[in-house]
Amino acid sequence: MTASSINTADLYDERGDELSSLAVQFQSLGGQSHFSGPVRTIRCFEDNALVKTVLATPGNGSVLVVDGAGSLRTALMGDMIAASAVANGWAGVVINGAIRDRLAIAGLPLGVKALGSNPRKSAKEGTGAIDVPLEIDGVAIRPGAMIWCDPDGILVER
Repeated sequence: MTASSINTADLYDERGDELSSLAVQFQSLGGQSHFSGPVRTIRCFEDNALVKTVLATPGNGSVLVVDGAGSLRTALMGDMIAASAVANGWAGVVINGAIRDRLAIAGLPLGVKALGSNPRKSAKEGTGAIDVPLEIDGVAIRPGAMIWCDPDGILVER
């Protein structure tokens, strides 16, 4: 079984207490339903400049986890940034917030989990932090930890 085809339910049955499960009901919005990799992180609020910058660097199969504080007021990623992630070898993106250009992103070979969508652009000031520990819904997400995502949900290495 390749990393991209691992089912989170089977993985949880195998590893249980070694993994945390995010209870937040993220939507699967990318062209890859199953994706996994080492975590990179960004904490930002309604400002996607850091998302654009990081996804323009070599991803080497990593998954970018963006904590946008659950805001659905602006999109933190659109089709151009998602296409950049594909071109740079990212496995996927998990956004605790919104995206835009859903149909275009659904056609890309990229795993994308987000809370929803909003056509409104975000700020571009670059506020936030890169590669910092995050906590989403009580689950600690640290840079370098493994993450697995599929239509059932998201598991993170403790």
